Amino acid sequence: MISNQSRTPHSVLPSLHSTLIYRPRSYVERLDLSKLFPVARPLEVELGSGDGSFLAAYAQAHPEHNFLGVERLLGRLRKLDRKGQRLGLSNLKVIRLEATYVVEYLLPRESVRALHIYFPDPWPKRRHQARRLINPRFAEAARIALELGGKIYLRTDNTEYFAQMTEVFTGNTGYREIQTLESLSTRLTDFERDFAAKGVPTRRAAYERCC
Repeated sequence: MISNQSRTPHSVLPSLHSTLIYRPRSYVERLDLSKLFPVARPLEVELGSGDGSFLAAYAQAHPEHNFLGVERLLGRLRKLDRKGQRLGLSNLKVIRLEATYVVEYLLPRESVRALHIYFPDPWPKRRHQARRLINPRFAEAARIALELGGKIYLRTDNTEYFAQMTEVFTGNTGYREIQTLESLSTRLTDFERDFAAKGVPTRRAAYERCC
């Protein structure tokens, strides 16, 4: 029998349910950002967070912003969850859903300061290219989610997909092209480190919502 004196106080026990993974009460209503984050701050969203190395480090470096990671694969989501918890990040949440659905149906209008889309699946086979994330409908949905002056940052290693990305965003009059900040370009994703080691260049583009 364990005596009362030897028991660890409940208040200092780690929570068995501690997680940064957010499960919305409704998947057909816009997210209530006040339910996600304890403090209201400008919101940045990464679509397709990979192993979470970029977003966890970026959120740690920018405590003045809130960050939402969107990832469909559960294993990757859990990696980001663990990294964020180890760093004690109160400004980071992650959600397991398709990126297009989150942007079009869940993000509140004009709520996002920046969208990060790095190395989305290029679907290189012609018969699969309709599945690509970046298309005119997505660009317009992203424009609605972004606040005025909000920015979208793109990276890919695929030359043909990059051409499609730039065509889509330059074709939408609600955006203007801008330069990616050097401080952002130097923060690499897991995919980017692998590509760089193989000598594969990264292609970058950035756009700002202008109307």
